[in-house]
Amino acid sequence: MATQLNAHGGFGTSNYRAYALSALLVIYVFEVIDRILLSMVQEQVRTELGLSDLQLGLLGGPAFVVLYVLCTVPIARLAESKNRITIVATGAAVWSAATAACGLATSFAQLLIARMFVGIGEAACVPPSHSAISDYFPSNKRASALAIFGLSMPIGIMLAAFGGGWLAQNFDWRTMFLMLGGAGVFAALLLKLTVKEPGRASQQTETPSFRATIKSLGSKRSYWHAIAGGSLIALFGAAMTNFFVSYTMRQYGLDIGQATTGFGILYGFGVAGGIFGGGYLTDKLQGSYPRVIGWLPSIGLLLAVPFYLAAFFQSSYVIACVFFFAALVCHFLHNAPMFAVAQQVAQPRMRATASAIVMLALTLVGYGFGPPLVGAIADYYSAQLAADAGLTLGFCAANPVAAQCGEIGGAGLRAGLIFALMFALWGALHFWLVGRTYGADRFEQPA
Repeated sequence: MATQLNAHGGFGTSNYRAYALSALLVIYVFEVIDRILLSMVQEQVRTELGLSDLQLGLLGGPAFVVLYVLCTVPIARLAESKNRITIVATGAAVWSAATAACGLATSFAQLLIARMFVGIGEAACVPPSHSAISDYFPSNKRASALAIFGLSMPIGIMLAAFGGGWLAQNFDWRTMFLMLGGAGVFAALLLKLTVKEPGRASQQTETPSFRATIKSLGSKRSYWHAIAGGSLIALFGAAMTNFFVSYTMRQYGLDIGQATTGFGILYGFGVAGGIFGGGYLTDKLQGSYPRVIGWLPSIGLLLAVPFYLAAFFQSSYVIACVFFFAALVCHFLHNAPMFAVAQQVAQPRMRATASAIVMLALTLVGYGFGPPLVGAIADYYSAQLAADAGLTLGFCAANPVAAQCGEIGGAGLRAGLIFALMFALWGALHFWLVGRTYGADRFEQPA
C-alpha cells in the first residue's frame, strides 16, 4: 500500500490542479470573511443593539460553534464516500445565505440564530476540501498545497477588513452583510459548475467505519498532540481575531476605517507569511529533518508570545503594529504543519474525518471558549476600572467616545487577551511532542 501511495502523482494536469486549488481557496476565503465579518463591525452593532463584550464574545464564538460542532463529523463522514466538491458548494451556499440574514437582524437573539446557521454551512468547508486537495496532489507536495489553501485565511481577513470596513463606513453594517452573503452564493455555484471531484489516491473502495477510523487515528500520538496544540493556540487566536478591531478602536481612539485597515494589513500579510512560511519550510526541511513538522511550530510560538506582550504595552499604535506583525508571523507557522500531520498519518478514506476532528477541536476550544472568556474578563476588569473612575459600563456602552471610556474598554480587553495568550505556551509543548512521535505515525512513509 505504501508503495502505491508514494507513486500517486496527483489527479489531472498540473494546470487543472492549480485551478481546483484556486477555486477551493476562493470558497475558503468566503468562509473566513463570513466567520469574522461581525468582528469588523461589532462596535457599530454593539452601539445599535446595546450589547456587552460578553454578548459580542458569544456571537463571535458559541453562536457559531454549536451547530458547527454537531455537523462537522457527520459531514466529513459523508465526504469519505460522496462527492466532496458538491458538499463544499452546498455548505458555501448555506453559510452565505445565513450571512445575508445577519444583515436583517434587529436583536441579539436574531443575530445569534443567523450566526448558528453560518456554523452549519462552514462545517462543510475545510475537511472535505483538505481531503480533495490531498487527492489532487502527491504526498511530497501536500504541505505546500495545504499552505496555499490556508492562505485563504489572511486573504479573507484582508477582504473582510478592507471591503467590510469600507462598506460599513460608507453604507452600514447591514448592507455589508447582505452584499457579501450574496457574493458567496454566486461563488458556491461557480465551484459546483467548474470543479471536478478528484479520484481517491487509494485502491480502497469501501469507507472505513467511524469506529475503525477513530481506532486507527487513536494510535497516532502526533495527531492528538497536533490537535491539543492547535486547540490551545486557537483559544487565543479566535479571541484576538474577534476583539482586535475593538481593542485598537478603544485603546488608540481609531475610527472603524482606520482600525479595520490596520487589522487587514497586519493579519493579511502577517498571517500569510506565517502560514506559507510554515508550509514551505516544512516541505523543504522535512526530508533532512523529519521532526521539523512539530518543532517549527513550537519555536514559532515561543517567539510569538513575547512579541504579543510587547505589542500590548505600547502607547504608540504604529510601534504596537510592528510587534503585532512579528507575533502573527511566528504564531501562524503552526497552521500548515498541523494540517499536514493530520493528512499524513490518516489513511486516504479517513482524511476528511481526520481533518474534521482537527477543525472540530480548534473551533470548539478556540471559538467556543476564547471570545466569551476574553469578553467576560474584559467586562469584569472594565467594570472595576469604571467604578474607580465613578462611571458604569452601561454609561460607557452608550457613550464610547466619552472621556476615559475608551481607555477603560481597551484596558479590559488587553487583560483578557493577555490571559488567553498564556495558553499558547501550553500549545508549544504539544507541538514539540509532535516532533518526537510523527516519524513513527506516518501512514505514507517516505520512499
